[in-house]
Amino acid sequence: MLPAMAVVVLFSGIVQGYLTPLLPELGRQLHIGGVGQNNIYLLSQLAFAVLTPLLSRLGDLYGHRRMLRVALAMVAGGSLLMAAWPTAVTLAVGVVLQGALVGFFPLLVGILRSRAPERNRTGISLLVGVLLISIGVGGLVAGALSERHAAAGLWTAVPIAVLALLAGAALPDSDVPRGGRFHYGAAVLLTGGLIALVLVLAQGSSWGWAAPLTLGLAAAAVVLLAAWVAVERRSTHPLVSVRMLRNPRLAVVSGHTFCAAFGTIGFLGANALFLGASPAETGYGMGMGPRTIATVSLAMVIAGFAGSTLTPRLARRVGDRAVLAAGGGLIALGFVGMALFHDTLTQYLAAALVVGFATGLFESITRTLSAEVVADHETALAVGLNELALSLGAAIGAAVIGAFFTAHAVRGTGHIGMSGYLWGWGACAAVAAAGSLLALRYRGPGTAGAAGAADAAGNRAVRPSERVAENGGLA
Repeated sequence: MLPAMAVVVLFSGIVQGYLTPLLPELGRQLHIGGVGQNNIYLLSQLAFAVLTPLLSRLGDLYGHRRMLRVALAMVAGGSLLMAAWPTAVTLAVGVVLQGALVGFFPLLVGILRSRAPERNRTGISLLVGVLLISIGVGGLVAGALSERHAAAGLWTAVPIAVLALLAGAALPDSDVPRGGRFHYGAAVLLTGGLIALVLVLAQGSSWGWAAPLTLGLAAAAVVLLAAWVAVERRSTHPLVSVRMLRNPRLAVVSGHTFCAAFGTIGFLGANALFLGASPAETGYGMGMGPRTIATVSLAMVIAGFAGSTLTPRLARRVGDRAVLAAGGGLIALGFVGMALFHDTLTQYLAAALVVGFATGLFESITRTLSAEVVADHETALAVGLNELALSLGAAIGAAVIGAFFTAHAVRGTGHIGMSGYLWGWGACAAVAAAGSLLALRYRGPGTAGAAGAADAAGNRAVRPSERVAENGGLA
């Protein structure tokens, strides 16, 4: 079962990693400026945020394996569309379809915890490690294919899509009881609210923060999201169980996930733009091509793989709370390093590797904890809620960074001013530091009072003996 899951996660990582290093060269070929390239990345993050709760909830209703196959077909279709007809429009449509990959992890964890609960921690750690490595490998392969023609790199994901579809067909289904109904009203409110919010953050600086369109969309975002929360709290069959956030442990984990994803994932598109920028034209950057950018990305995800595989041991030795806090602190440190030391590749790469290592820590520990702090039948909902926090953090992070880029664009050139990157790095560091402080409020099941509170809320506290069993060969 785990090898089949690893193939699905491999496909997810390839898709997430192969487009970013291609964007600078594709942008030049398709006449898409730096701001437009970041907006394509922003569009993919918005699709992630919208599709996360939809696929998680549909998996609970109709079966995790069935919805995993649907999500695999959507991502495979988007990948083929972009490769066969590379235009600005097909790139936009393709990244939206590829957004269905956010359903992979909550659906896979729902199957894993149902079929092999004793391997929950080691299984999640393995899958996160495969995900991070495949992100780097995807970028490297795409960079190699695109040396002569950038569009050739878009074929990177297509053969892996075939393997993933076969792996999805081989996986067993979870035996979690199904029931309820899909809340279409909540889905419409959430989708509309998220689109309005991200548009305001991304385009507010170019439209003008006091412009009627900006103010109108901001008001619409507040109204739609407030209505969504109200509907979800009263619903017998919520799309996203907002009431689950009454569990203080899940609330802290989800909040930390949002803060960590804001920079580590939200800045990925901007990172490729900085590495690809020509110092002769812009006064900054490394002047790299797609292949070299992909090599840097691979180095970052190898550091992330190390962080992910070390997470179970670190959590056992220093505790879950310390790992959470350390992840946020290292992310903040890495972005501060980028802001202060970005004149040479060695300096920039050192800071980027710190961010990469911390990414592995936070992705592994938050996905593990979100699955463990709830009852078995709520696993997909809880992991889906955490994935929503991750997608929202990444989408809002990309939108805020895009707003800085738009505000600091150099007129008549299409280039982004250096000040835009400095503001972006600073924002990522500040939000990550806030996530580290939030992590200090986490209370594990061994903390006095925390386990009782969790049990009172109907959640299963993980016993120490179970922790040892789940660490498997890492014990």
